Amino acid sequence: MASNPVAGFTCHANGEKTTGRVSGSGRLCRHQSELESDVAPTMKSLARLCSRDEEERAAALEELSQQVLVGLGLDRPGSERLSKQTLLHLLRLSRSCPLQEVRGRAAELLRTAQEQGVEVPRALASGPSAFISAKQMLKEEPDQDILIESFLSLGCVDHIIMVMALHPAYLSCFLRTQHALLELDGPLPHQWRHYIAVMAAARHHCSYLVQQHSAGFLEAGGEESWLSGLEHAPTKLSSLQTLNKLLAHRPWLITQQHIQELVCPGAEPRWSLAELVHAVLLMAHAHSLCSFVWGCGLNPEPDHIGGYTFHPPSPSHLPHSPHSPAHEDGRHEFVDGAMEVEVLMKRMVELQQQQEEECTQEEMVTRFERERSESIPTAVVRGVPPDLVLRLVDDPEFRYEDFAPRGEQSPPTMRAQDYSWEDHGFSLVNRLLPDMGQLLDEKFQVVSNLTYHRMAMHEGVDTHTLRKALWNYIHCLYGIRYDDYDYGGVNVLLERSLKVFVKTMACHPEQTTAHIYHDFWRHFRPSEKVHANLIVMEARLQAALLYTLRAITHYMR
Repeated sequence: MASNPVAGFTCHANGEKTTGRVSGSGRLCRHQSELESDVAPTMKSLARLCSRDEEERAAALEELSQQVLVGLGLDRPGSERLSKQTLLHLLRLSRSCPLQEVRGRAAELLRTAQEQGVEVPRALASGPSAFISAKQMLKEEPDQDILIESFLSLGCVDHIIMVMALHPAYLSCFLRTQHALLELDGPLPHQWRHYIAVMAAARHHCSYLVQQHSAGFLEAGGEESWLSGLEHAPTKLSSLQTLNKLLAHRPWLITQQHIQELVCPGAEPRWSLAELVHAVLLMAHAHSLCSFVWGCGLNPEPDHIGGYTFHPPSPSHLPHSPHSPAHEDGRHEFVDGAMEVEVLMKRMVELQQQQEEECTQEEMVTRFERERSESIPTAVVRGVPPDLVLRLVDDPEFRYEDFAPRGEQSPPTMRAQDYSWEDHGFSLVNRLLPDMGQLLDEKFQVVSNLTYHRMAMHEGVDTHTLRKALWNYIHCLYGIRYDDYDYGGVNVLLERSLKVFVKTMACHPEQTTAHIYHDFWRHFRPSEKVHANLIVMEARLQAALLYTLRAITHYMR
């Protein structure tokens, strides 16, 4: 692995180059509900904690300590107390900073404040995921180099980064792509980029991403009133709503007409093709990232609404975040999990041998249709999402429906040979947004080829057929067929509990529960389940992009 695993996405969150808008997956965050005037540490002094110069970082740490002590009034009587925002910054540093000296000092300052009679916040969750225990995360040993690099570049390490760090090669690509979408030169203003991501995340009731991008929107100079409802945003942004809901729930319905209404001469307000492709990439990126957030059971950040409390812990039981995706005990007893792994490995070997046998095209199509129309129940209904999410959703009743419900006329299948990412989508994106197609392609390649040659307790395993079955099953759910793939393999390798998880996560991720997560691959490592999440996320992203880019291609002809 290279010494700088996230080279190319550094955001200059060091010293005086930072002005408060530090983006990426993590940032020196301010959340819209917490915008108070700090009487102690400033954003500039906090940014200096991310310096690559150890001496400057040490000096910034001392400055932070002094500012907190001033805020506590320990230097002179009658000083002002620490603001809530300062306390939340300290909480986040104490929980997630990969630099031990910074993490330890932040925790020490919180203890000092508490000893001085200040009510200090505490995190409601013990780790980044409600599905993966903190002990399991430590055992998996996330890559510390990439966590440190992320902190130095972005200003903080969020729960997305912590979990993705189980796969550093992928995380590096993810962060470069996200940084390019949100921060590098492009046709859309920076605050618009975050607002579009907020609109997209709201479709899947993902308060985690809504809060994260709302913070980025405000830091980029966005108007706070826009976050109180879509009607307060410019007409040009609200005109994306139809495309947003189709991309999120039924991308196969996107047609040339939807593109024409936004970009053709006379459209008011009119989008350029470059602007529209940028917006589409932002929406699809946020939709697929919602799948990862829900699919990994990510807890709210310590300084997010729902991620902290000022109340002391109850002696009778550990608290549980009301915004966490895991309201139930989803842990199942292992019913001979080792045997399940052995059976899966045997099936993989048999399938590889069978692939040498010829199969007619008619039989291949039949097997695809069988998978596409299989009934996989995902009937969990969640409670009403928080208002900060609901007020940003247009037509909330519009949701995912099966591409091909039984007994109904289905839309035409998209044959990958007729429109593919490699032959069509890549060049279109690169033409309208230089280098963006290359970044996406690298990410698709990395997740497709990512392997550690192991499965559960076994080493030296070729997992290619399993990874390909996962990818093609997701595209099958989205109505995309590969002529040269035998879909009989999907049924052989993907047990029903795995199909339930994959379909829930890919199609309506807000319905993912701990039970669904723990019910598949019960003897596999958490990192292997996260790997499956990454495949689902990227396959879903590519499928949604293919339908939209095809519609744009048809418009341009």
